[in-house]
Amino acid sequence: MGRVRARVTGGRAGAPAGHGPAWGWCAVVGAAFLAGAAAHAAGVPAPYLLAGLLVGVALALSGLVTSALPRPAYRASQALAGVLMGGYIHPAALRAAAPSMLPLIVVTVATVLLSVGVARLLERSRLLDRPTATLATVPGGAAAMLAASDELGADTRLVALAQYSRVGIVAATAPLVVPLLGPTAPAVSGAGEPHSPLSPQMLRLVGGADQPAGLLVLCAVAVLGVQVGRRLRLPAPVVLGPMLVTVVATFSGAAHGFRPTGLLQTLVFACIGLEIGLRFTRPSLRHARRALPWIVAGTIAVSVASALLAWLLAAVTRLSFADAYLATTPGGINAVLATSVATNADVGLISSVQSLRLFAVVSLAPVLVRLTFVRSGRRSGSATAEAAEPRSLAGRS
Repeated sequence: MGRVRARVTGGRAGAPAGHGPAWGWCAVVGAAFLAGAAAHAAGVPAPYLLAGLLVGVALALSGLVTSALPRPAYRASQALAGVLMGGYIHPAALRAAAPSMLPLIVVTVATVLLSVGVARLLERSRLLDRPTATLATVPGGAAAMLAASDELGADTRLVALAQYSRVGIVAATAPLVVPLLGPTAPAVSGAGEPHSPLSPQMLRLVGGADQPAGLLVLCAVAVLGVQVGRRLRLPAPVVLGPMLVTVVATFSGAAHGFRPTGLLQTLVFACIGLEIGLRFTRPSLRHARRALPWIVAGTIAVSVASALLAWLLAAVTRLSFADAYLATTPGGINAVLATSVATNADVGLISSVQSLRLFAVVSLAPVLVRLTFVRSGRRSGSATAEAAEPRSLAGRS
């Protein structure tokens, strides 16, 4: 397959990534798709997400791929994921979720507070300073946290690794855990991945009968959504902008039948998995070798606590345990989306709650850092230029 290399950069957010021959990246995505098809045949939940994640980790650690996905592919998969989320949010879903929304918000706030507590413990370990610990542990908005890390004096590489470790742990465990939690909400028509990679359903790229018109509308909604997200200064504008435009188009009846499905949906999930997995390079792991066990332990602690809160939430509402778990688990939003679709969960409810959490976290994290920041005479990683890094772990907004 050859090596797909990136230009050598510093550890700053927004660094270029994904430089390499187009055929090499086609081979990488193709390998993730074939691995997903094999996982589907083996009965693995959310097979394309998990297979993409594992293929990405394997390629990054082996050195065969030394960059993240090309920026156009990354942004296209993010925008299509946003359209997919928005397509599941409709008036009936919101009416059904309304009675449970207040308890869901309470649990979401509790999850954020738990993460802040973990950040304080990481700070006490003296492996991370306060800005780095806070931005590394807040549950959501990984790209936004990375963008804020430079401004707030945090170690961008550690923040990146911690955020994507959280996303990777949730992406790897949620598809395996959710089927054990009991039944989800009744399946939405058209939800879930096709029954077989060889199914005729895989040839359908959008949900409507008119495929060319549906694809044109999909492209228009995705492009317009990204522009709207940036103009409104939304967190994760490439995801939430298309989601917002899709919701408006669906609610108003202006357009329909453009939600990604079939082959297009599976490629989106495979790219999401790849994007997560390719973050875990050997240089990034060496840089964080002392802090990584603490970061992973903190992520697991918050995830377990979130699961307990979801169990309590399910006990006092009409939500199933599985839906409550997916709605409140600490991200990432794309990984949760893939799991929700694959397990026929209540995607409208889960997308709404996860989006609200994303807004809250991105808005509050810099405030939390500034309110609690005490200059201690050291800023972990701000002067750590001793290690050259073949590619940046930093996310792209």
